[in-house]
Amino acid sequence: MLLSKGFEVEMYTGTPQGNIVGLSDRIVADLDGFVKEPDSRNVEYTTAPLWCYDRLLCALVRPRQRLRAYLQRLGDYTLIPGSTLSLGGSDRFWRSDPKNPYHTYIENTYGTKVVTASIHINIGISQPELLMRAIRLIRMEAPLFLALSASSPFLEGQPTGYHSTRWGLFPKTPAHVPIFESHAHYIRWTEEQLVAGTMQNVRHLWSSIRPNGNNRPHDLNRLELRICDLVVDPIALLAITALLEARIWQLIQDPTLDPLEKSQLSPEDLVTLTDANEAAAAKLSLEAQLRHWQDGQPILARDWIEQLYQEVWPFAKQRGFSCFLSPLKKILREGNTAQKWLTQIDQGLDAHQVISQAIQTTLTQEQELEDKLCQVLVA
Repeated sequence: MLLSKGFEVEMYTGTPQGNIVGLSDRIVADLDGFVKEPDSRNVEYTTAPLWCYDRLLCALVRPRQRLRAYLQRLGDYTLIPGSTLSLGGSDRFWRSDPKNPYHTYIENTYGTKVVTASIHINIGISQPELLMRAIRLIRMEAPLFLALSASSPFLEGQPTGYHSTRWGLFPKTPAHVPIFESHAHYIRWTEEQLVAGTMQNVRHLWSSIRPNGNNRPHDLNRLELRICDLVVDPIALLAITALLEARIWQLIQDPTLDPLEKSQLSPEDLVTLTDANEAAAAKLSLEAQLRHWQDGQPILARDWIEQLYQEVWPFAKQRGFSCFLSPLKKILREGNTAQKWLTQIDQGLDAHQVISQAIQTTLTQEQELEDKLCQVLVA
């Protein structure tokens, strides 16, 4: 038995040289399965909830193959890795739907700080109180998932000092989100925010993680981890997802992992600690000095991830998906995307050259996956 998993994937479109071009209105009009973001320069697709990791891999790759073929018909366009407007264009908003009042609010309130590309990982959990317990635990450890996924060290063609410029600048909303002690607490808090205007609608909870479902805040069926930068390598993304699922299975078997039970800190102190950990991970990702939610003691992000890996491995092995977890070792050994790109900067390349190379690498990687795995599954 496995938990269901699905992704919301936001990606930029543009030229092979890395110049981002807004094409989402044409994409959405002509291709099923794609939706607009407020800015036309990125477009989103979602995968259906799936339990099996190998089928999830194809669900990630195939829409991108369709989109790439469509972009080629429009001109010399491609998909661009990274989570920020790496090479330019952050001076103005390119509206995808000028008549949408919510988009108007977003543009006027936040500007291009929200014009980012990311991965949202959804894990199916239908029991409300179990879901809230998982939200509490994974919120404490969300900075680790950011550390693994960081891919936005550039803005306007220059390194910014962040490994995840996206999360470093992103306007988390509302500014203060408590630890939800129960489903009833989450419902009450959400309704209070809507009345106060700190949230424009039930979707306007832009935090590292949130409960999700068809009728929020009442009917919930999944955990949505929102903190991750865009991970264009599907194998790496599945490894990050496997860590998330295995940790939730561990929590299911050991409910005392709930931070409200396990931590020596108060709920308010946990909020402060986790916010600080997110900021540190946005800066230095795997090399960030964090504080552990159980006792507040300092710990390096990569060491914490290594500890978690050892803890959750038996749960992944027991359920037959440990092979999808193991690529995390490569990320810890070789670095995440942001670290690799910054190493190339140190070696003398500029941001334009780094992004151009990454575009070609991503294309080659997708073609290999499509050829080697998806065809086997079809057969």
